[in-house]
Amino acid sequence: MLTNPKIVGNREFLHLHKIAFFCSRNYPEHIKEKALAWAKEQCDKGNCVISGFHSEIEKEVFRELLKGSQPIILALARGLKKQFEPEISWLLAKNRLLIVTPFDESVKRVIAETAQTRNEFMMEFAVEIFIAYAVHGGNLEKLLFENHSSENRKPVTTIDCEENRWLIEKEIAQIMDN
Repeated sequence: MLTNPKIVGNREFLHLHKIAFFCSRNYPEHIKEKALAWAKEQCDKGNCVISGFHSEIEKEVFRELLKGSQPIILALARGLKKQFEPEISWLLAKNRLLIVTPFDESVKRVIAETAQTRNEFMMEFAVEIFIAYAVHGGNLEKLLFENHSSENRKPVTTIDCEENRWLIEKEIAQIMDN
């Protein structure tokens, strides 16, 4: 799909087992606590996490990941900046961060279309997918089940709760169909 991503940071992360983190912008409050516990577990295991870290819950997961020493990949829904925020520059200097984007520098703003392209890029880039919460009928469902062909399906896990029951059942049905 995307043959020439723009990259800044530790290129060795390209060869790691990468887990993509996704969460719908609107989520039940109890999901945040479980998503942060998941992030802490990734720190403890040293797993490389890729995300846009754009929404509020993604930013909180990012802050939790900062407490560890594991690799982090930031996927942008815009082109690379010329200068980064201090915490991003610090991570780059410590070789703990890789920034990737499918866009050139002329793309300066995040809009729905660039976020969708970034999410598709992350799906392609990752080895497995973690969905903290997905709205039934929302963009993440479309990304997972409409744009995710069976020949390149990745393992998908989620928080086991009533609100994600539809996702768990649909994922199991997809696996059974393959």
